[in-house]
Amino acid sequence: MDTIFALASAQGKAGVAVIRISGPMAHEAGAQLCGGVLPARGKSLRILQDDSGERLDEALVLSFTAPKSFTGEDTVEFQVHGSTAVVTAVLENLGRLTGLRMADPGEFTRRALENGNLDLAQVEGLADLIDAETEAQRKQAQVVLAGGLGKLAETWRTNLIRAASLIEVTIDFADEEVPVDVTPEVSALLSEVQAGLERETDGVKIAERIRSGFEVAIIGAPNVGKSTLLNALAGREAAITSEFAGTTRDIIEVRMDLAGLPVTLLDTAGLRDTDDHVEGIGIALARKRAEDADMRVFLAEDGDILDVEMENGDIRLRPKADLRENAADAISGRSGQGIDKLVEHISSVLQKRSTQAGIATRARHRDAMLSALVSLAEAQVILSRGSEFYDIAAEEMRSAIRALETLVGRIGVENLLDEIFSSFCLGK
Repeated sequence: MDTIFALASAQGKAGVAVIRISGPMAHEAGAQLCGGVLPARGKSLRILQDDSGERLDEALVLSFTAPKSFTGEDTVEFQVHGSTAVVTAVLENLGRLTGLRMADPGEFTRRALENGNLDLAQVEGLADLIDAETEAQRKQAQVVLAGGLGKLAETWRTNLIRAASLIEVTIDFADEEVPVDVTPEVSALLSEVQAGLERETDGVKIAERIRSGFEVAIIGAPNVGKSTLLNALAGREAAITSEFAGTTRDIIEVRMDLAGLPVTLLDTAGLRDTDDHVEGIGIALARKRAEDADMRVFLAEDGDILDVEMENGDIRLRPKADLRENAADAISGRSGQGIDKLVEHISSVLQKRSTQAGIATRARHRDAMLSALVSLAEAQVILSRGSEFYDIAAEEMRSAIRALETLVGRIGVENLLDEIFSSFCLGK
């Protein structure tokens, strides 16, 4: 196993930079730069020196002994002054030590996974935490990183192992008279796991939205002020506005933080019949994105009929409130009238939906849980046929257990790892 090193804090000038070493030679490498043996576990203030004895920097040095470290290996971390020159000098000197190499992206976390310090769901939670931009994303990522999904999966797995064991005992003693019918207990265990899986599966879509962002589409006829409203909400000139119909032909997206939730506002092409081929493509795209969005803001007069159906939580407002005598239920991006009320409405709807989120956050999680549910449903049907079919029911339970093991990365995820870790920086 190689010993690896990398800058574990952000690139660029800072007050402090953290350089991490992990692997069998970590303590030896740390001792060479510090000019003396490091404690097996603890902290010390040391002068870092190059191979000629010249001072590199003064550093707080943290040392960890396997398996009680982030990676599960011997680890040393240098907290040095965060200038580019200091960091470069320390990394160059580490690179000259025999047996050390620069870490690949995500390699520290990959080793934590391989050494059993994290499960795959926790690795994904860490990636989400690093990318978190809003409070809701931070909280959700922290739950996954803390092992919430892994604990759920382990509870389900334990119940399924218990159920399969009861069936196996009955099969093993098929030639003898077994005094107790295990079917009710097995069925109850399967039902409990099914209920938990269904709750989590139902919450994945909302959890994914918290992770990747809700989409809110602003739709209406040409020249009703959609782009002006988008610019007002964004606080900048994100979209071109003019008095000419058909100015907006593509989808313009603005990312925002509303009440701690990640929201992408979509400014769409004005909905109308047109002979302009390019504008027609933009209108078709606008309809599709509006239908797929989590919420829609309709800018339309009371009698206007639009091609997109209103759904629960959508809001319809009259445009250009600044030009009206009666501005009830109207909004103006130009004057700002009604903006606060709209933001409050969007935030309220999306916050209410976010309470339905589960711990599982990715399509991969949902697929694994759905696979387990299919196997458990089949097992329940087979159980009802009688003890002569117990061996088939037991195999369906084992299939469900394997699906849960893929959920936390115990089996069958090797092809996913390169993709997952490619999004990590070198120091993670």
